Amino acid sequence: MTPTQLNHTAAVLAQMLTFEQPADVVLSNYLRDNCKLGRNDRHEIAETAFAALRHYQKIAAVLRRPAVQSRKAALAALILGRSVSISQIEDLLNNADNEKELLSSLKARKNEFSGYLNTAAELPSWLIARLQQHYTDEQILAFGRSVAQPAPLDVRVNTLNSKRDKALAQLQTDYPQAIATPLAPHGIRFPNKPALNQHPLFLDGTIEVQDEGSQLLVQLVGAKRGEIIVDFCAGAGGKTLAIGAQMANKGRIYAFDVSEKRLANLKPRMTRAGLTNIHPEKIHSETDPRITRLAGKADRVLVDAPCSGLGTLRRNPDLKYRQSPDTLASLQTQQQNILHAAAELVRAGGRLVYATCSILPEENENQAEHFLQTHPDFELLDCSELLAAQKIPLNTGKYLRLDTATHHTDGFFAAVFQRKSA
Repeated sequence: MTPTQLNHTAAVLAQMLTFEQPADVVLSNYLRDNCKLGRNDRHEIAETAFAALRHYQKIAAVLRRPAVQSRKAALAALILGRSVSISQIEDLLNNADNEKELLSSLKARKNEFSGYLNTAAELPSWLIARLQQHYTDEQILAFGRSVAQPAPLDVRVNTLNSKRDKALAQLQTDYPQAIATPLAPHGIRFPNKPALNQHPLFLDGTIEVQDEGSQLLVQLVGAKRGEIIVDFCAGAGGKTLAIGAQMANKGRIYAFDVSEKRLANLKPRMTRAGLTNIHPEKIHSETDPRITRLAGKADRVLVDAPCSGLGTLRRNPDLKYRQSPDTLASLQTQQQNILHAAAELVRAGGRLVYATCSILPEENENQAEHFLQTHPDFELLDCSELLAAQKIPLNTGKYLRLDTATHHTDGFFAAVFQRKSA
């Protein structure tokens, strides 16, 4: 890392470590405002800043108010998260500010850090307390360590354009490390996260970035040609696009979301993928009249519910500091309201898929059980049986529970309900 890169990283961390905005938004805005930075500069700044987020518990243990001491936080991130030795960055250190002593202290306290669950698992105290209601300390430690590692890059092959084997062979010419995802039938994984946005297969819509876990959720939707599908919380549309390919571009998908910006991001992705059966619509809430016109008409409804996002900490390590018990309580109420509204759209014999990217039972199993208690006209389908029918070798029981430490995906949950026939 150069002195200039270090200064920029410190400037980014001064904003990131207040946790007032999402880290990716802070980084994006900073790089936009400093558009003359080169590709390598951007890479070094981004990797070091996110390393600081992933190792924030250890950094906060030796630095009072890390956001105010963001230069030292950046140096600590190089040591803790990027496997840089003190001798490699000695030229960067300011002796008058005791920076070398700080980094030496970090190294010396390695055994001490492993003795406390918050620093060993890199999880804040509020989250550890919540997890301890459901998991052992060993399980919490395994979870924390798994999400402290950067995620690989997963893509989905658009089956309208190509088959996975063919696309993989083409990609391996440029990226020999590319492999087929072990579970999702259309996925390809890049362990070293190359930039693919200018690759011909990305530009022509043959591949689309999507985590393997997210791809598996779409397999549970099981959409068929000619059906009416509702993606109730479509966001930027990664799952919507996968459903469109699943339907071979036949039928109709309603992509609802409260964010016009997210839906605007979906439209060019639809064009690139060659999909014409998706109809994005902005709604103001789950009670929007534009939703009710579909009551009892949808063959399948996907609710990828607003949630804590704690299953995506590999990609969004700041979330564990931006969520709290209060935000969780609010989210749980919102999840129940959305699930109830979405259920109204499902026809008799139709399917409702409830999904989150959380690992908390409060947002997952508890919500599924509450739904079944309050909606006796629905029954639970077994996720393991649905996946086995598609020759996907994954059995996590009646619910889909994806764990980063075990499955090497983001942490997803899904429950599949079917409306009983009259």
